[in-house]
Amino acid sequence: MSSLHTTRVRRRRLGVAAAAAGLFATLLAAGPAVATPDPGDRQAKEKISSSQAAEVKSAIENGEIPGVDEIVHSPNISHLANVPKDLIKGTNSDLAFQGNYAFTGNYDGFRIFDISNPKAPKTVAQVLCPGSQNDVSVSGDLLFLSTDSSRSDNSCNSTSQPATEKSSWEGMKIFDISDKRNPKYVAAVETACGSHTHTLVPERKDVYIYVSSYSPSVSFPDCQPPHDGISVIKVPRKSPEKAAVVNFPVLFPEGGNPGAPTNPGVSATTGCHDITVLPSKDLAAGACMGDGILFDIKDPEHPKVIDQVQDNVNFAFWHSATFNQGANKVVFTDELGGGGAATCNAEIGPNRGADGIYDIVGKGDKRKLVFRSYYKIPRYQADTENCVAHNGSLIPVKGRDIMVQSWYQGGVSVWDFTNSSKPKEIAYFERGPISAETLVGGGTWSSYYYNGYIYSNDMVKGFDVLKIDDRLTDPAKRVRLSELNVQTQPDYFDRSGH
Repeated sequence: MSSLHTTRVRRRRLGVAAAAAGLFATLLAAGPAVATPDPGDRQAKEKISSSQAAEVKSAIENGEIPGVDEIVHSPNISHLANVPKDLIKGTNSDLAFQGNYAFTGNYDGFRIFDISNPKAPKTVAQVLCPGSQNDVSVSGDLLFLSTDSSRSDNSCNSTSQPATEKSSWEGMKIFDISDKRNPKYVAAVETACGSHTHTLVPERKDVYIYVSSYSPSVSFPDCQPPHDGISVIKVPRKSPEKAAVVNFPVLFPEGGNPGAPTNPGVSATTGCHDITVLPSKDLAAGACMGDGILFDIKDPEHPKVIDQVQDNVNFAFWHSATFNQGANKVVFTDELGGGGAATCNAEIGPNRGADGIYDIVGKGDKRKLVFRSYYKIPRYQADTENCVAHNGSLIPVKGRDIMVQSWYQGGVSVWDFTNSSKPKEIAYFERGPISAETLVGGGTWSSYYYNGYIYSNDMVKGFDVLKIDDRLTDPAKRVRLSELNVQTQPDYFDRSGH
């Protein structure tokens, strides 16, 4: 039985929710979304033992964890707004930003918010276009959407269909968002094994897309093993309908991590889960199931691996990556339990389901990833709460390495890794468990800092806006971007980026 005692005293404060204002819905006729869960991102709903349930209830009564749905946060965090789901009912996923707009992915489509007043986000469009997990990004007048569930065709009224059927479709969808109130579906590109996530490498005339996908099978005609690389799509900005796969670079010529039984408890590498690029440095970091990689993207059509690392002791599933601003560190996340398990407790401990902080040492093609430490939120969660490291972004402060990050039902954590060996939390926001009796999947999927505020997409509760006021992070309020896709990290302090 895991202990629920926190590692420090919580400051319990009730949050204030703000109702959504305004609605303009763009709906494309569609059938029901039937998402195919993958090992990397899935929800859970299962009974726990009676003794575990009793422990959860006792911990709530004793004030050791928040009550069901209760909001708590550190004194330096303010909860400005919450906008519940509306016409798009599926699981909320990733976020992207452009100007005064936030784009929120959902397994049933995507939603566009006007965030010109962060205290009162307004819905300007909702697009129903089912297909997990609908990872979303934007560049100029184009929006890109990942489909990682087998569909009957590439339209937004497709239905679920087995991947064993050759006619099934998975891949990238492209929308024209020049009119934010009326997005138009303009193109689609099928990719091997679909698109679990994707990463943009934008150029003046074209946008390159690195498509991450995994879990091939000999029974899947369009997802055959070995699936040891990524799809590279080239999208002409003026003619997005001509978008096409231009390469499939092999990143693991020797097969990558074999997983069990060689490395018990570790995912075998059959592709990548997520890639983050740092275009200003021609660098990319890949979180690839059983491996972490660093690669050169000077030629975006032909990325070249520089270094490859494994952690067969504490990492189960390499999920995502974040560079620091100086490009001499990478934070990799481990999604132990696939996002559906309760792993933020004493039983699992501080080193599993955590972040791994790696320094980048050396120069050029001789650069190496060197492990320094782990970071995990210092508040134990209930056995009914799925909790593990998930999506986050830098908070741009010169001279410091600070990140905001989602932990599903563990909430939002702001932490400092300026000292790679001694990371520490400086702020947090979380809700109590969705249930005190059943492990129900939920919590925040992505938490990103954009133009002075933290935006969080909660899988169940909706879109949250937070504000942090702290001497360590206050300098970031002066940084302004015109666009942000977190997996395409900007140079925050380049004048052309503000």
